[in-house]
Amino acid sequence: MSGRRRALVVAAAGTGATVAAGAVAGTAVATAFARAVVTPARDKPDDVEVLQVGPRRVVLAATADTVVPGRYGVWTDGGRGHFRVGEVLETTGERVTRELLGVDAGTPQPGSGRWNQYCYAGTPSSALGLAHEDVLVRSEVGDLPCWRVPAPADHPAQPEARDTWAVLVHGRGATREEALRALPLLHGLGLTCLVPSYRNDADGPASPAHRYGLGETEWRDVEAACRYALDRGARRLVLVGWSMGGAIVLQLVARSELADRVAAVVLDGPVLDWYDVLDHQARRNRVPVGLGRFGLALLGHPLGRRLVGLEQPVDLRRMDWVGRAQELRLPLLLLHSDADDYVPPGPSARLAEARPDLVTFVRSGTARHTKEWNVDPDGWEDAVRRFLSTHLERAADGDRGRPGG
Repeated sequence: MSGRRRALVVAAAGTGATVAAGAVAGTAVATAFARAVVTPARDKPDDVEVLQVGPRRVVLAATADTVVPGRYGVWTDGGRGHFRVGEVLETTGERVTRELLGVDAGTPQPGSGRWNQYCYAGTPSSALGLAHEDVLVRSEVGDLPCWRVPAPADHPAQPEARDTWAVLVHGRGATREEALRALPLLHGLGLTCLVPSYRNDADGPASPAHRYGLGETEWRDVEAACRYALDRGARRLVLVGWSMGGAIVLQLVARSELADRVAAVVLDGPVLDWYDVLDHQARRNRVPVGLGRFGLALLGHPLGRRLVGLEQPVDLRRMDWVGRAQELRLPLLLLHSDADDYVPPGPSARLAEARPDLVTFVRSGTARHTKEWNVDPDGWEDAVRRFLSTHLERAADGDRGRPGG
């Protein structure tokens, strides 16, 4: 072999090795991205600094969260302490002073803490003074811890409220505390409320692979909670979901035999199209969108899902509700902010445009992800109250029109 030919062969081999190495590196990045999407994060580090505490105010280091108007909470002392903050009183440089609304546990003092977008912490009884029961609902992966908040016995509710249970579904990586904000309103409307955990929650049973199904598997746990409600006297259901809880709820109404018992759906910052959300997350995390899409393809591939660690493929197309808009059959309230930094509101707007006959869209402009209530609790509650009052009455009229109704 001539020297020139030998050089060409070596160069070609080197190029092939570079391409192969690049492909391996790209697959590794895509796999890591996909695995992060479906892996529950157990450790949540402190993310806020408490600088000063006074009788009616607290000074925090300014962050993207701490400067936003609204009501929030701060966990301190590794989660053993908790206090609530309200109105922004002053912002100066790297410091923000907020109203101190109340102390739920511990003694606030300077140091590190963790921002609580749920505002409240604890149980319905400890956080809100609403009597509740801790119940277990049997699912295919084990017993699901749930809160049951009975409707007040002396509430002058119409029959459509007394016969209705609300099932509240939190988002990915969240806890049942995410639902606490909605309980006073729903309880005040005369509804019994059930707040379930689902597989791979911190306090719930794990699936064999310890991975989220992004709604593809979790809906069966929420279906078990709905069946629990129906077995205990509910005639109809209201489903409320936040973020991935929205994806879970919509899988339930599309796939469960119990869907005809659902009167209305309320979703806050919902995932309506995982491709849209995860393209956004890839850009946020500086992952090329093409590699992110390759990772999403692995989720749905019979062999690729093994790289990610899933028990079964996850079909993200089944969870594209803009594409499936014509399949919707239930009234749907969407509450979504243009400032949502995690789940962009574009799919909510497109779904509302595609199905104005069923979808009520309440758009806001300041709240970050699933913080619409925090920024404007009165507006959030008014919208939900009006929507449910209308559609529960219609559902009750429909029940009365059926044989035996």
